[in-house]
Amino acid sequence: MSTYVITGAGSGIGAEVARLLREDGHDLVAIVRSEGRAADLAGPGVRTVVADLERPETIAEALAPLADETFAGLVHSAGVAELGTVASTAVAVWAHTLTVNVVAVAEVTRVLLPALRRGRGDVVLLNSGAGLRTSAGWTAYAASKHALKAFADGLREEEPGLRVTSVYPGRTATAMQRGVREQEGGAYESSRYSDPVTVAGVVVSTLSLPGDSVVNDVTVRSRG
Repeated sequence: MSTYVITGAGSGIGAEVARLLREDGHDLVAIVRSEGRAADLAGPGVRTVVADLERPETIAEALAPLADETFAGLVHSAGVAELGTVASTAVAVWAHTLTVNVVAVAEVTRVLLPALRRGRGDVVLLNSGAGLRTSAGWTAYAASKHALKAFADGLREEEPGLRVTSVYPGRTATAMQRGVREQEGGAYESSRYSDPVTVAGVVVSTLSLPGDSVVNDVTVRSRG
């Protein structure tokens, strides 16, 4: 079967994408942030590579061992969300949000492009409803997700041999959503949110499309 690379495979939507791909018989390379997380995720059919997404300048060296491989796809699921108004958001929050959510994504993709070209692979980017519209208190996060959409659209134009898909989930029952609700001062009600398994299924369905078609953008919203 094929080999896919994934970030954010340790929790939430990324973990479910990894599980579904393994159930379909695919091998995985999980890009993780620490040796501890690598030990947690490594297993049959799953290799791990430690790369610090908060330091994009180190990513090329960390991923160098993958240079000669062939990949069927790359799923970007890692991300951060810190809320705040423009008046209250410090420059460090802006820098961290844009670095992890955009710059690191661009660098991981750039480094793996030769391997993805060889596999005529897919690049799937877990975006957000905030990548389509902006709400008060979400400006830094939304700016990063709007930039992520622009990155996906540009990559699609530049690399016609790849399939590039942006997935825009709404509120999903993940640890990140729990943190978001704490920042909003509201209750975390998982029954009102999409199940991460559902969103992961959408991601895997785009990877499973026949080669004659591509889904450029797909939005997933809870019914709660």
